[in-house]
Amino acid sequence: MKYRFTRLLGLLVLASALPLCAQNPPSASSAAAAQSTSTNSFDPSQYEKNVTVKKLDNGLTIVLWRRPEAPVFSFFTMVDAGSAQDPLNETGIAHMMEHMAFKGTPDIGTTDYAKEKPALEKVEQTYAAYDAERIKRVGQDPQKLAQLKQAWQDAIKEADQYVIKNQFGQVIEEHGGVGVNAFTNYDETAYMYSLPSNQIELWAALESDRMKNPVFRQFYTERSVVMEERRMRTDSRPTGRLVEQFLGTAFMANPYHRPTIGYASDLESFSATEAQNFYHHYYVPSNMVIGLVGDLDPDKVFPIIEPYFNQLSAAPKPEENHTIEPPQNSVREVTLQDPSQPFYLEGYHRPSYLAPDDVVYDAISDILSNGRTSRLYRSLVRDKQIAAFAAGFTGFPGIKYAHLFAFYAVPLPGHTPAEMQKAFAEEIQKLKTQDVSDEELQMFKTRTKADLIRGLASNEGLAENLATYQTRYGDWRELFRYLDRVDKVTKADIRRVSNQVFSDTNRTIGIIETQARSTAGAPASQGGEQ
Repeated sequence: MKYRFTRLLGLLVLASALPLCAQNPPSASSAAAAQSTSTNSFDPSQYEKNVTVKKLDNGLTIVLWRRPEAPVFSFFTMVDAGSAQDPLNETGIAHMMEHMAFKGTPDIGTTDYAKEKPALEKVEQTYAAYDAERIKRVGQDPQKLAQLKQAWQDAIKEADQYVIKNQFGQVIEEHGGVGVNAFTNYDETAYMYSLPSNQIELWAALESDRMKNPVFRQFYTERSVVMEERRMRTDSRPTGRLVEQFLGTAFMANPYHRPTIGYASDLESFSATEAQNFYHHYYVPSNMVIGLVGDLDPDKVFPIIEPYFNQLSAAPKPEENHTIEPPQNSVREVTLQDPSQPFYLEGYHRPSYLAPDDVVYDAISDILSNGRTSRLYRSLVRDKQIAAFAAGFTGFPGIKYAHLFAFYAVPLPGHTPAEMQKAFAEEIQKLKTQDVSDEELQMFKTRTKADLIRGLASNEGLAENLATYQTRYGDWRELFRYLDRVDKVTKADIRRVSNQVFSDTNRTIGIIETQARSTAGAPASQGGEQ
């Protein structure tokens, strides 16, 4: 399950196709960032005594790690719902929760909620009338459509006059908070920031109120922001278009075939009412885990925060039913002709993070791609000098359901995607037929331990790890048990898994082939897509 370095680096390159949107750049508390943990002091039993887990009556789980080195704390709220839970015809709606996260409540973000509330209701009423006319396939009246659209836009202006922009964030910053942030991916949506420890009650009041009484103000403005985000990161970028089509080809049934950002037609359609329905279904206490890390005494903190979060209404955890991807039995391929940098991508289906061999995929990824001593760097970049970058990584595009182990490369000028494909095939064949070296296997195990320890160094990173492992395994201790599984990986495991997964009939290929720019009918100074 561990998010390996190469996966993160790979997603940076593919970021245009995986819109993990953030409200603000991540910001760490300087005090928390100064904390560190040496590999020599690593002892899970010493950490365990500092952790308190409490599940409230309404189902909300809070994992608190006491770390008194500095008078600050960080939190990470993980909601077990991402774009894989987007309803049919509403792709992108999970991502909208992130954009609505800090818009405020009836008490924050408004000059007069008593007047704003009916104004927001009018926005929904006028939008419903406009949308009903807009989606008519037969008999649409253009004049009526224009009138309905104007009525909707007038209602938005009326509601917007009560909005105090960014007030929620301002309250946090005025009390010493930093790093107000959120992200959405296929598997989850998360929210985080840091505060001085003496502001724990303020945090509990703000967060519980935001969860219980969110106001989806300026929803259609934010929906337009997301539409522009899609145009910039997907529609206007060759790699964005390629990866969206690649995932849609690799997955025919599994929910990973839909983009996190959403399809354009859905972004133009779903309403604030539909978004609120999604929120009330998935944003229930039983579907959320909060990681808290910092200078927090559990005996003093829980009596303060429990009354706030107990106000959230209990509801069953949403069912996890999803369509199982049928086995792939033939090579699938997507080729994009574009006047841009060539690009090569291939992916192989693998089971979810709960598979017994999950850690073996991490080992393969590390050996192939972690650093300048990795196999793909040495082969494609250093020795053959055919690629500017090459990597193989697991967890694409998510981990919760069956997903892909992916390879990608950026060819150097004069080299082609076909050369990348051949080079990857050669490296895969080595994994299948030859044992990795003792040194490679040991480096994977050493780096993995070091990565875990680095993840414990900051309050922010530790809070995320606690919430993630508690959500995915039901026990935060899996964060450390993972190391036991790492120690048990053998050379034979790597060969066995490579032979099971890396087969032609289990492969999907994505290629950008450079196409000559067309200048016909255009001035000499103009060209194709930049």
